[in-house]
Amino acid sequence: MRALALSAAVACFAVSAAEPLPAAGAIRGRVDVRVGPSADVRPDPASLGMGVMRDAQDRRRSVVYLETAPRGAFEPPANRRARMDQRNERFIPHVLAITAGTWVDFPNGDRTYHNVFSLSKAKEFNLGRYAAGHSESIQFNQPGIVRVFCEIHSHMNAFILVFGHRFFALTDDEGRYRIDGVPPGTYTLVVWNEAIRGDAPKRTITIAEAGDVDAADFTIR
Repeated sequence: MRALALSAAVACFAVSAAEPLPAAGAIRGRVDVRVGPSADVRPDPASLGMGVMRDAQDRRRSVVYLETAPRGAFEPPANRRARMDQRNERFIPHVLAITAGTWVDFPNGDRTYHNVFSLSKAKEFNLGRYAAGHSESIQFNQPGIVRVFCEIHSHMNAFILVFGHRFFALTDDEGRYRIDGVPPGTYTLVVWNEAIRGDAPKRTITIAEAGDVDAADFTIR
């Protein structure tokens, strides 16, 4: 599976003891995704047109990250929490980016049962069936890409990208992103998007002392 193949790149981070970081800058730019929605798009049962629009927008969400973390970037594990809802037989958000050690809650906001599971190498789990109004949680400790499904509703799917450092960002509705607090240095910037086939787009960027990088844009065709 392509997502699993990419997990090796996501997990390739430099590990070092925690130490103070020098004055930092920011990386910002835009990811322009020019591929159409995939064939498995299923409309939101509550609203045909808006459902298609939301699915298409979800599939344009990208994650931009540093391939190798700066020295001293790793922090002691914290009891962080994130949330992936189940509403209208969809996972919301469709793409979630977190740091390793984060607990993710999977609340069921539908009137039917759901059964969230994954067979991904980075995190294999099965939360079992649970009814509306209930929630199950699981902790993601290993960096990698986790593909999430519902055992009851085959059209439901989502992605959780787990990083060993904090230098990543999810694009907004306009494809824009910003990664703050990056120490001066030269890095490889990588883009993940579910539409990418083959090698992930990369570019080398340099952060000057407390300086921003404004031109770190990507186009996915």
